[in-house]
Amino acid sequence: MAGRINDDDVKAVRDAVPIDAVVSEYLQLRNGGGGNLKGLCPFHDEKSPSFQVSPSKGLFYCFGCQEGGDTVDFVMKIDHLSFAETIERLAGVAGITLRYEQGGYTPGRQQGERTRLVEAHKVAAQFYVEQLASPEAEIGRAFLAQRGFDQAAAEHFGVGYSPAGWDHLIRYLRGRGFSDKELLLSGLAQEGRRGPIDRFRGRLMWPIRDITGEVIGFGARKLRDDDNGPKYLNTPETPLYRKSQVLYGIDLAKKEIAKTNRAVVVEGYTDVMACHLAGVTTAIATCGTAFAGEHIKILRRLLMDNSGSEVVFTFDGDAAGQKAALRAFEDDQKFAAETSIAITPGGMDPCELRLAQGDAAVAGLVESRTPLFAFAIRHVVGRHNLDTAEGRAAALEAAAPIVANIKNSSIQHEYAVTLAGMLGILDTQFVVRRVSQLARWNRERGQRGGPPGARGNGSYGRGDGPAGRGEPHGPAGRQSAAPPGLRGPALNLRSPAHRVERELLKLALQRPELVAPAFDAYGADEFTAPPYAVVREVIEQAGGVSMADADYVARVREAAPDDTVRALVTELTVEPLHTRRDADEVYAGVQLVAVRLAAVNQRITEIRGTLQRLGQQADPAHLAAVQNELWVLQQYGQSLRERGAAAL
Repeated sequence: MAGRINDDDVKAVRDAVPIDAVVSEYLQLRNGGGGNLKGLCPFHDEKSPSFQVSPSKGLFYCFGCQEGGDTVDFVMKIDHLSFAETIERLAGVAGITLRYEQGGYTPGRQQGERTRLVEAHKVAAQFYVEQLASPEAEIGRAFLAQRGFDQAAAEHFGVGYSPAGWDHLIRYLRGRGFSDKELLLSGLAQEGRRGPIDRFRGRLMWPIRDITGEVIGFGARKLRDDDNGPKYLNTPETPLYRKSQVLYGIDLAKKEIAKTNRAVVVEGYTDVMACHLAGVTTAIATCGTAFAGEHIKILRRLLMDNSGSEVVFTFDGDAAGQKAALRAFEDDQKFAAETSIAITPGGMDPCELRLAQGDAAVAGLVESRTPLFAFAIRHVVGRHNLDTAEGRAAALEAAAPIVANIKNSSIQHEYAVTLAGMLGILDTQFVVRRVSQLARWNRERGQRGGPPGARGNGSYGRGDGPAGRGEPHGPAGRQSAAPPGLRGPALNLRSPAHRVERELLKLALQRPELVAPAFDAYGADEFTAPPYAVVREVIEQAGGVSMADADYVARVREAAPDDTVRALVTELTVEPLHTRRDADEVYAGVQLVAVRLAAVNQRITEIRGTLQRLGQQADPAHLAAVQNELWVLQQYGQSLRERGAAAL
């Protein structure tokens, strides 16, 4: 059983790894205003970025699905790790040696399962690279050379060689402290007649890395005729490796994909190598499976899913390539990005094209791409006999829905006219109207069903955040219902009082120096929204804004009575302020006065009600006291309106 990680080391890890650096390994982040960054949420499907990161506070929050927390929470959630495994991974990134209270400074077997499997793959990858220089691996080096890859290329992609014996890797990893159970679980070994044997033997090895660059599996190419296995043998499904969620080369391509807003999808490991060496450094490939939904999610987060981005698929021009292209087109609507296709000449793949015609031909292949919907239209029309009226009508009904799905309306109209010409239909406007009708029906279906990936705004307090500024997370002013398991009443999001209370709490968490010390004199009863009153109490328990330091927000989150309140604290800490300029003391004073004045007015209303109930028969002393309180509050309210923050 793993020893407990020293608390000081945990804190050191939290402080050492910037949250924006970690999150950027998984998705593209852009300026979100107010010192925050934004991107597409990795925890749910969305079309517009509602995922916010606050580097200064070390927190993230999604206003679409309500996931939030700090760096450790993010890594735990996205990679499904335990707390200990997360700290171990981040400690490795930061170069921090962890102390275990039941195991000294070297965790060894006490490390979490995933951490051990990642380390086993890292060691195995190094082993395979070293073996590529051995005499036995001459056949592997020859294979690479025949495909135009020299030693530098092999080193860049980490290509290695697995010896042909039964247990070379197993014996090596045992010597490094790994157990047979770990080797079997990792997929590096498999059960033989007399115990574990190497899964990969006598093959050229490509390390498959996740988006962060960690080796999580291998692709192995057959080299010898007496090898009765498949041409390519990949790591089986393991706790680390899910082929439907992996893109080969994504670790090398991700920055360029985000920078250029383009991704190029090829079909194999050598194609990725050829493209990168030819200057197409946005190339990636699936690992023994068709390009599908989980792969799309990875690319959408890197491309920010905007209409100016592009995904280019490369396929052979044969029947299998055309079938693959049409399968890719079925997923076109899952992208906001435009999708294109580049057909390789003569049935060559990018690797063969580079060998035959050089790097410029590979780059030219990508530049010669055509829209995927244009390819699909030609393919569908080509299946019909256009010499007959019946054939033309059938072709129209098959191709018109494709044109109607084109995202750009002006291009959609142009292709409707083009389709009429392809079909030989002289009444062009008839085709245009048919396409427009189908496009309208598509829009109406989408409006009735809601946008893909749309989520309800569940947790209390929702709606006064980014949705209130026009971001698509529900109509402004809608009363949000708390999702199952959350406590507290829903807020009337039209209430100006709630909006200003929210803004003041955001200032208290994000810019405490602007509202100190006045905020600390505010009572929880001055916040009319019950959830906000709880947050005010939590801030007080953490020492108040006057005691704010580097650990202030962490103390507030720790003081929260449950995960619901903690999530709201995170949300308020990350959500941008409602000001187009930098927040200053004047802006903070306006919020302080607005909340205090609302509380004063509320109390005045209550006292007037009390006076009305007391009537003239009340005890004179009691009546005078109530009237005096009313007068004092009225004078205070007048002073707040006239003098602003100076009257606090």
